[in-house]
Amino acid sequence: MFFNSIDFAIFLPIVFFLYWFAAGKNLKIQNVLIVIASYVFYGWWDWRFLFLIVFSTLTDYLVGACLSKIENKCRRKILLWISIAVNILFLGFFKYYNFFAENFAAVFSFFGVKFSVNHLNIILPVGISFYTFQTMSYSIDVYKRKLEPTKDFIAFAAFVSFFPQLVAGPIERATNLLPQFYVKRFFSYDHAVDGCKQMLWGFFKKMVVADSCAMYVNEVWENYNLKDYPGSALFLAAILFTIQIYCDFSGYSDIAIGTSKLFGFRLMKNFAYPYFSRDMAEFWRRWHISLTTWFRDYIYFPLGGSRNGLLITVRNTFLVFLVSGFWHGANWTFVIWGILNALYFMPLLMLKRNRTNLEIAAKDRVFPNIKELFSMSATFLLEAFAFIFFRAESVGGALQYIGIMFSDSFLRMPKIESFGELATGSIILSVIILIINEWVNRREEYGFKIQSRYKAARWLVYSVITLMTLELTGLGQGFIYFQF
Repeated sequence: MFFNSIDFAIFLPIVFFLYWFAAGKNLKIQNVLIVIASYVFYGWWDWRFLFLIVFSTLTDYLVGACLSKIENKCRRKILLWISIAVNILFLGFFKYYNFFAENFAAVFSFFGVKFSVNHLNIILPVGISFYTFQTMSYSIDVYKRKLEPTKDFIAFAAFVSFFPQLVAGPIERATNLLPQFYVKRFFSYDHAVDGCKQMLWGFFKKMVVADSCAMYVNEVWENYNLKDYPGSALFLAAILFTIQIYCDFSGYSDIAIGTSKLFGFRLMKNFAYPYFSRDMAEFWRRWHISLTTWFRDYIYFPLGGSRNGLLITVRNTFLVFLVSGFWHGANWTFVIWGILNALYFMPLLMLKRNRTNLEIAAKDRVFPNIKELFSMSATFLLEAFAFIFFRAESVGGALQYIGIMFSDSFLRMPKIESFGELATGSIILSVIILIINEWVNRREEYGFKIQSRYKAARWLVYSVITLMTLELTGLGQGFIYFQF
């Protein structure tokens, strides 16, 4: 079920009513209702893949229960590896089987050995990369004794399948989200209103900004090698895709976090205005925070982090970026995207400048200075270049795109005949609104915290944003991160 669908518009009020009015203050019934609603939400896409969530839930619950009774270090480690193996095997089969099979055959072919591979027509279960990491974090934290294993199976099942963040995050840690299923939840009007505002901002980012940008981006990417588009048109498409993917994914996160607030839950912040970053280290502290901190805590730190000298630190950092790229998809384009980001990061790491920009840009000022503006622009452009590989279907396609983009036609006007003035205007207006709102509210939890004392001014902004969102609901673009 998509957030930007009529199905969800019907589903959410029904669940909200049952949760607060039918279940009342009964914690057990509330949790049971969340599990049922989450399974309906996920099964709406394809009910057959519910068995993956159920199996993963049962495995990690039982592993946690056994870890609470066993003190032997070797046995505890075996149990942990059972949990990791089950989750990784599911993820590896559904997401990476064909990739590894193709590349295995390619290696043999390189040495002159013919090796045939049977391709499987595998459907990638939505959200599998997200909920497998979430359940693994529970087993790892229980193993490390950072978390007491739960005895409440319903609460654990609700934690694993919690529908607002089930299919595209944030990837919640058991230490943060699971305890929230143990305590009674009471309706808060202020909390719910704040959630609705965050959802509205998320819908605006997704359905207005991201989907408007997608029209231009898709037009260029589908025809750049068939039509005589100037390099400037490809450059503009790369810029707009960088905006699109941010608004698409952070928009989903805002809707997920806002929806969670309606039910009395607090999810972690997943984006912190990353395009206002002044270097790549700051960018990665602000982009997809739930995933980057997951890799930091469960891969980077266990490998030694930065405690064993510069060479080991560089190795660990590079490995995390490689894994991050590969996590996004079974394609060498994602690996190269990860490598590029690692290369961007390395100079900062080696010069020990990766912790320079810890505060927000222009902290005590309204506008950034020239240095900050240049740094933010350079960081944005570097990531826009890397995202060309992220968007491309193949490495060859990405290189061809880059070749055309930096050709002699780069200085020509980026005009596309099939793209109307109205569509162009909607992109420009929506991006301006996005930048102004997020810059003004960069100190806040999300980009729609209107602090004006004038009620009429606030409601005017809410109305404009709502009308723009409703006006463009027909664009119907799916969420990009559903494929990961």
